[in-house]
Amino acid sequence: MADRRRVWGSGALALCLLLVSLVGCGGRSGPDAATTEVQGLLDRRAAAVLARDEAAFARTGTRSGFADLREIPLAAWSYDVTGLDRAGDTATADVRLRYRLAGYDPAPATAGRTLRLSRERDGHWRVDSDRPAPGAGRLPWDQGPVRVVRGAHGIVLGVGQPAGTLRGLAELVDRAVPAVDDAWGERWPRRVVVLVPGSLRDMAALLGSPASSYRGIAAVTTGRTGGGASAPADRIVVNPDAYGLLGTLGKEVVLTHETTHVATRAHTGPATPLWLSEGYADWVGYRASGRTPAQAAPELSRAVAEGRVPGALPDDGDFGFTEDAEGLARAYEAGWTACRMIAERWGEEALGAFYRAVGAHERREGAVEDAMATVLGTTPEAFTAQWREYLRARLG
Repeated sequence: MADRRRVWGSGALALCLLLVSLVGCGGRSGPDAATTEVQGLLDRRAAAVLARDEAAFARTGTRSGFADLREIPLAAWSYDVTGLDRAGDTATADVRLRYRLAGYDPAPATAGRTLRLSRERDGHWRVDSDRPAPGAGRLPWDQGPVRVVRGAHGIVLGVGQPAGTLRGLAELVDRAVPAVDDAWGERWPRRVVVLVPGSLRDMAALLGSPASSYRGIAAVTTGRTGGGASAPADRIVVNPDAYGLLGTLGKEVVLTHETTHVATRAHTGPATPLWLSEGYADWVGYRASGRTPAQAAPELSRAVAEGRVPGALPDDGDFGFTEDAEGLARAYEAGWTACRMIAERWGEEALGAFYRAVGAHERREGAVEDAMATVLGTTPEAFTAQWREYLRARLG
């Protein structure tokens, strides 16, 4: 028996030595040499970014984009090679960029990138180009030099925008954060990141969507719903074309609305209907504005005055960015009036509790019904009837 074990062991060792160059003794592929070399190259490139060392950055390849990052406060910057397609002395690398804004991102934000590389005569790889991966949005520094303005509660990153415009946004953020904090009450980071591209087209490129999706939309907030303390900070992305047409109050309402999404993100999930998330954000935005329901909800007021009182709260599909601007406005106004009614009849604390109770559910089914029963002591049918009567009283 012992002899048989020794023979088996010798054969296994011989077989292992025979195959080691192909798959390794354990049967798993070892790291490809080129991938390891490219990863080392990108590690050096990342270190150069963090050190603000342009000469070291240039030694890894193209220096394109380095100067555009100059003002951005970075706490972390790294690349992970997820795939490498090599053809002789050239290669295409699929890369995951991870970066963290100092003082704002509790965890790294990520972005897919595609890098083109070539091997020099000395055998070293170099980066020839660094672009967004197919389907991924562009990053602000992909669009030009980023100008940074800091406020007490936020940071504004702008491309192709005057310093005065960025300072104005930082000042609005500094008013929005305390306003949201006063209404929401729940713990949240109280730090806001605002991106201001040069145009609507540039905004859409940051979001990886067609420009038509955001025409007429002053700003949007990106971020994973239900993101907790370990998630990177949300980004408020401004559409300079639409935002620039707003008056002072309109700009303040928009920034407060979007900041509300940042504050409530951890309690917003698959169970949260858009009429509630958008309606609550509008409620906070208009809360201290002094605007009457008719002033804040002109499209819905017109419909009610014409006898077209909605039969139900809007569905999520009613909030899609379409050519029907009036229909979209009515959906937002419907959500706002529903939240305003809750704040008036049940109290502002109950409105916040209702929002959190809905978001605590894992699925949409039954979430609103349960939260209405436990927090408001009503049913969706009774609530809808009350809301329709509220519209007639406030907007008719």
